[in-house]
Amino acid sequence: MSRPMVHGPAGAASASHREASASARLDAWLSDRRQAGALFLDVDGTLLDIAESPTAVCVPRELRAALECLHRRLGGALALVSGRPVDDLDRLFAPLLLPACGGHGAHWRARAGEPLCHETAATLAAPVRERLHALARSHAGILSEDKGSSFALHYRAAPAAGQALASALHALLSGPEGAGLRLLPGKMVFEVIAHDSDKAQAIRRFLELAPFAGRRPLFIGDDLTDEPALAMMPGLNGLALSVGRLLPGASAAFADAAAVRATLVRAAGGTSQ
Repeated sequence: MSRPMVHGPAGAASASHREASASARLDAWLSDRRQAGALFLDVDGTLLDIAESPTAVCVPRELRAALECLHRRLGGALALVSGRPVDDLDRLFAPLLLPACGGHGAHWRARAGEPLCHETAATLAAPVRERLHALARSHAGILSEDKGSSFALHYRAAPAAGQALASALHALLSGPEGAGLRLLPGKMVFEVIAHDSDKAQAIRRFLELAPFAGRRPLFIGDDLTDEPALAMMPGLNGLALSVGRLLPGASAAFADAAAVRATLVRAAGGTSQ
Protein backbone atom coordinates (compact mmCIF):
# COMPACT_ATOMS: atom_id res chain seq x y z
CA MET A 1 0.00 0.00 0.00
CA SER A 2 1.39 3.42 -0.92
CA ARG A 3 2.13 5.95 1.79
CA PRO A 4 0.18 9.23 1.85
CA MET A 5 2.06 12.20 0.47
CA VAL A 6 2.83 14.95 2.98
CA HIS A 7 2.78 18.42 1.45
CA GLY A 8 3.79 21.82 2.77
CA PRO A 9 6.51 22.64 5.32
CA ALA A 10 6.11 19.32 7.16
CA GLY A 11 6.57 17.35 3.94
CA ALA A 12 9.59 19.42 2.91
CA ALA A 13 11.14 18.98 6.35
CA SER A 14 10.56 15.22 6.22
CA ALA A 15 12.17 14.94 2.77
CA SER A 16 15.11 17.08 3.91
CA HIS A 17 15.59 14.84 6.96
CA ARG A 18 15.55 11.67 4.85
CA GLU A 19 18.10 13.14 2.46
CA ALA A 20 20.36 14.30 5.30
CA SER A 21 20.07 10.82 6.79
CA ALA A 22 20.96 9.17 3.48
CA SER A 23 24.03 11.38 3.05
CA ALA A 24 25.10 10.80 6.65
CA ARG A 25 24.68 7.03 6.33
CA LEU A 26 26.73 6.93 3.14
CA ASP A 27 29.45 9.09 4.71
CA ALA A 28 29.54 6.87 7.81
CA TRP A 29 29.68 3.70 5.71
CA LEU A 30 32.58 5.04 3.64
CA SER A 31 34.53 6.11 6.73
CA ASP A 32 33.95 2.88 8.73
CA ARG A 33 37.37 1.26 9.19
CA ARG A 34 36.05 -1.77 11.10
CA GLN A 35 35.02 -3.66 7.97
CA ALA A 36 35.93 -3.18 4.32
CA GLY A 37 33.02 -2.17 2.13
CA ALA A 38 31.82 -2.89 -1.40
CA LEU A 39 29.82 -0.15 -3.13
CA PHE A 40 27.21 -1.03 -5.79
CA LEU A 41 25.54 1.77 -7.75
CA ASP A 42 22.60 1.80 -10.12
CA VAL A 43 23.13 4.30 -12.94
CA ASP A 44 20.02 5.85 -14.52
CA GLY A 45 17.96 7.68 -11.92
CA THR A 46 20.60 7.09 -9.24
CA LEU A 47 23.90 8.47 -10.54
CA LEU A 48 22.46 10.16 -13.62
CA ASP A 49 19.32 12.18 -14.18
CA ILE A 50 16.66 10.42 -16.24
CA ALA A 51 16.65 11.82 -19.79
CA GLU A 52 14.19 11.68 -22.69
CA SER A 53 16.23 8.86 -24.22
CA PRO A 54 19.04 6.60 -22.96
CA THR A 55 21.52 8.33 -25.28
CA ALA A 56 20.69 11.80 -23.94
CA VAL A 57 22.10 11.35 -20.43
CA CYS A 58 25.12 13.31 -19.25
CA VAL A 59 27.92 12.14 -16.94
CA PRO A 60 29.33 15.16 -15.07
CA ARG A 61 33.11 15.34 -15.00
CA GLU A 62 33.18 15.65 -11.21
CA LEU A 63 31.14 12.44 -10.85
CA ARG A 64 33.58 10.53 -13.04
CA ALA A 65 36.47 11.81 -10.91
CA ALA A 66 34.66 10.91 -7.68
CA LEU A 67 33.95 7.36 -8.83
CA GLU A 68 37.58 6.89 -9.85
CA CYS A 69 38.73 8.10 -6.42
CA LEU A 70 36.27 5.91 -4.50
CA HIS A 71 37.12 2.89 -6.67
CA ARG A 72 40.76 3.27 -5.61
CA ARG A 73 39.86 3.91 -1.96
CA LEU A 74 37.72 0.75 -1.84
CA GLY A 75 40.47 -1.39 -3.33
CA GLY A 76 38.53 -1.87 -6.57
CA ALA A 77 35.28 -2.89 -4.83
CA LEU A 78 32.99 -0.39 -6.56
CA ALA A 79 30.69 -1.60 -9.33
CA LEU A 80 28.02 -0.16 -11.58
CA VAL A 81 24.89 -2.34 -11.59
CA SER A 82 22.67 -1.37 -14.50
CA GLY A 83 20.09 -2.44 -17.04
CA ARG A 84 22.31 -0.89 -19.70
CA PRO A 85 24.85 -3.09 -21.51
CA VAL A 86 28.35 -2.78 -20.05
CA ASP A 87 29.65 -1.49 -23.40
CA ASP A 88 27.20 1.39 -23.05
CA LEU A 89 28.40 2.09 -19.51
CA ASP A 90 32.00 2.14 -20.73
CA ARG A 91 31.07 4.66 -23.41
CA LEU A 92 29.25 6.90 -20.94
CA PHE A 93 31.96 6.92 -18.27
CA ALA A 94 34.99 6.89 -20.61
CA PRO A 95 37.87 6.99 -20.09
CA LEU A 96 37.01 5.50 -16.70
CA LEU A 97 36.50 1.72 -16.66
CA LEU A 98 34.88 0.14 -13.60
CA PRO A 99 33.68 -3.27 -12.50
CA ALA A 100 30.17 -3.50 -13.88
CA CYS A 101 27.09 -5.60 -14.41
CA GLY A 102 24.84 -4.93 -17.41
CA GLY A 103 21.50 -6.09 -18.73
CA HIS A 104 20.10 -6.66 -15.20
CA GLY A 105 22.66 -9.40 -14.57
CA ALA A 106 23.07 -10.78 -18.09
CA HIS A 107 26.80 -10.02 -18.23
CA TRP A 108 29.46 -8.67 -15.88
CA ARG A 109 33.12 -8.17 -15.04
CA ALA A 110 34.51 -8.04 -11.52
CA ARG A 111 37.60 -6.04 -12.47
CA ALA A 112 38.07 -3.22 -14.93
CA GLY A 113 39.61 -4.43 -18.17
CA GLU A 114 38.61 -8.08 -17.73
CA PRO A 115 36.55 -9.76 -20.48
CA LEU A 116 32.83 -9.96 -19.84
CA CYS A 117 31.21 -13.08 -18.43
CA HIS A 118 27.74 -13.92 -19.75
CA GLU A 119 24.64 -15.71 -18.52
CA THR A 120 23.98 -18.84 -20.59
CA ALA A 121 21.41 -18.36 -23.37
CA ALA A 122 20.59 -14.82 -22.29
CA THR A 123 19.49 -13.69 -25.76
CA LEU A 124 16.08 -12.78 -27.11
CA ALA A 125 15.05 -14.79 -30.16
CA ALA A 126 14.88 -12.88 -33.45
CA PRO A 127 11.10 -13.37 -33.92
CA VAL A 128 10.46 -11.86 -30.47
CA ARG A 129 12.67 -8.88 -31.22
CA GLU A 130 10.86 -8.36 -34.54
CA ARG A 131 7.48 -8.34 -32.77
CA LEU A 132 8.75 -5.86 -30.18
CA HIS A 133 10.11 -3.56 -32.90
CA ALA A 134 6.71 -3.74 -34.61
CA LEU A 135 4.97 -2.93 -31.34
CA ALA A 136 7.15 0.15 -30.91
CA ARG A 137 6.36 1.31 -34.44
CA SER A 138 2.63 0.95 -33.81
CA HIS A 139 2.64 3.78 -31.23
CA ALA A 140 3.97 7.25 -31.99
CA GLY A 141 6.64 8.38 -29.54
CA ILE A 142 7.74 4.93 -28.36
CA LEU A 143 11.51 4.47 -28.26
CA SER A 144 12.80 0.92 -28.66
CA GLU A 145 16.13 -0.25 -27.22
CA ASP A 146 17.38 -3.68 -28.27
CA LYS A 147 20.02 -4.86 -25.78
CA GLY A 148 20.34 -8.45 -27.01
CA SER A 149 19.47 -10.11 -23.71
CA SER A 150 16.55 -7.75 -23.22
CA PHE A 151 14.41 -5.29 -25.14
CA ALA A 152 13.15 -2.01 -23.68
CA LEU A 153 10.17 0.06 -24.80
CA HIS A 154 10.40 3.62 -23.47
CA TYR A 155 7.14 5.57 -23.45
CA ARG A 156 8.22 8.75 -21.65
CA ALA A 157 7.35 10.75 -24.79
CA ALA A 158 3.98 8.96 -25.13
CA PRO A 159 2.66 8.32 -21.59
CA ALA A 160 -0.87 7.68 -22.86
CA ALA A 161 0.40 4.57 -24.64
CA GLY A 162 1.53 2.91 -21.40
CA GLN A 163 -1.59 0.84 -20.79
CA ALA A 164 -1.81 -0.37 -24.39
CA LEU A 165 1.86 -1.35 -24.31
CA ALA A 166 1.39 -3.26 -21.06
CA SER A 167 -1.58 -5.19 -22.48
CA ALA A 168 0.25 -6.05 -25.71
CA LEU A 169 3.35 -7.20 -23.84
CA HIS A 170 1.38 -9.36 -21.42
CA ALA A 171 -0.36 -10.96 -24.42
CA LEU A 172 3.00 -11.63 -26.10
CA LEU A 173 4.55 -13.16 -23.01
CA SER A 174 1.56 -15.38 -22.33
CA GLY A 175 1.86 -16.96 -25.80
CA PRO A 176 4.30 -19.61 -27.07
CA GLU A 177 6.97 -17.02 -27.96
CA GLY A 178 6.96 -15.74 -24.40
CA ALA A 179 8.22 -18.96 -22.84
CA GLY A 180 11.19 -18.21 -20.59
CA LEU A 181 10.75 -14.46 -20.87
CA ARG A 182 9.66 -12.01 -18.19
CA LEU A 183 8.41 -8.44 -18.15
CA LEU A 184 10.16 -5.85 -16.01
CA PRO A 185 8.40 -2.48 -15.60
CA GLY A 186 10.39 0.64 -14.79
CA LYS A 187 10.05 4.41 -14.89
CA MET A 188 8.11 4.98 -18.12
CA VAL A 189 9.61 1.84 -19.63
CA PHE A 190 8.76 -1.82 -20.07
CA GLU A 191 11.58 -4.30 -20.57
CA VAL A 192 11.31 -7.87 -21.83
CA ILE A 193 14.14 -9.98 -20.40
CA ALA A 194 15.44 -13.34 -21.62
CA HIS A 195 17.07 -14.54 -18.39
CA ASP A 196 16.24 -15.16 -14.74
CA SER A 197 18.97 -13.00 -13.24
CA ASP A 198 18.35 -9.67 -11.56
CA LYS A 199 20.42 -7.06 -9.76
CA ALA A 200 20.22 -8.93 -6.46
CA GLN A 201 21.71 -12.06 -8.03
CA ALA A 202 24.29 -9.94 -9.79
CA ILE A 203 25.46 -8.41 -6.51
CA ARG A 204 25.54 -11.84 -4.83
CA ARG A 205 27.76 -12.99 -7.68
CA PHE A 206 30.12 -10.05 -7.18
CA LEU A 207 30.33 -10.79 -3.45
CA GLU A 208 31.75 -14.22 -4.25
CA LEU A 209 34.58 -12.72 -6.31
CA ALA A 210 37.67 -10.66 -5.54
CA PRO A 211 37.90 -7.80 -4.70
CA PHE A 212 34.28 -7.82 -3.40
CA ALA A 213 34.31 -11.05 -1.38
CA GLY A 214 34.17 -10.65 2.42
CA ARG A 215 33.13 -7.02 2.26
CA ARG A 216 30.04 -5.29 3.65
CA PRO A 217 27.85 -4.21 0.70
CA LEU A 218 26.04 -0.95 0.11
CA PHE A 219 23.62 -0.56 -2.80
CA ILE A 220 21.94 2.63 -4.02
CA GLY A 221 19.01 2.38 -6.46
CA ASP A 222 15.85 4.18 -7.44
CA ASP A 223 13.44 1.93 -9.34
CA LEU A 224 11.42 -1.28 -9.33
CA THR A 225 14.34 -3.03 -11.00
CA ASP A 226 16.47 -2.17 -7.96
CA GLU A 227 14.05 -3.40 -5.29
CA PRO A 228 15.34 -7.02 -5.08
CA ALA A 229 18.88 -5.78 -4.44
CA LEU A 230 17.76 -3.15 -1.94
CA ALA A 231 15.60 -5.64 -0.07
CA MET A 232 18.41 -8.18 0.35
CA MET A 233 20.95 -5.74 1.83
CA PRO A 234 19.84 -6.06 5.48
CA GLY A 235 20.20 -9.84 5.28
CA LEU A 236 23.82 -9.41 4.16
CA ASN A 237 24.58 -6.98 7.00
CA GLY A 238 24.66 -4.40 4.25
CA LEU A 239 23.17 -0.97 3.74
CA ALA A 240 20.50 0.03 1.20
CA LEU A 241 19.76 3.61 0.19
CA SER A 242 17.12 4.58 -2.35
CA VAL A 243 16.53 7.66 -4.47
CA GLY A 244 13.36 9.69 -4.84
CA ARG A 245 11.36 7.70 -2.29
CA LEU A 246 11.96 5.16 0.45
CA LEU A 247 11.90 1.70 -1.17
CA PRO A 248 11.61 -1.65 0.65
CA GLY A 249 14.88 -2.51 2.40
CA ALA A 250 16.27 1.03 2.21
CA SER A 251 17.09 2.77 5.48
CA ALA A 252 17.01 6.28 3.98
CA ALA A 253 16.42 8.03 0.65
CA PHE A 254 18.15 10.73 -1.35
CA ALA A 255 15.89 13.35 -2.91
CA ASP A 256 17.25 12.77 -6.40
CA ALA A 257 20.28 11.74 -8.44
CA ALA A 258 21.86 15.17 -7.95
CA ALA A 259 21.90 14.56 -4.18
CA VAL A 260 23.61 11.18 -4.69
CA ARG A 261 26.24 12.78 -6.93
CA ALA A 262 26.87 15.61 -4.47
CA THR A 263 27.41 13.16 -1.60
CA LEU A 264 29.78 10.96 -3.63
CA VAL A 265 31.76 13.95 -4.85
CA ARG A 266 32.05 15.36 -1.34
CA ALA A 267 33.07 11.96 0.04
CA ALA A 268 35.78 11.70 -2.61
CA GLY A 269 37.15 15.08 -1.57
CA GLY A 270 35.84 17.07 -4.53
CA THR A 271 33.34 19.88 -5.01
CA SER A 272 29.99 19.26 -6.75
CA GLN A 273 28.72 21.74 -9.32
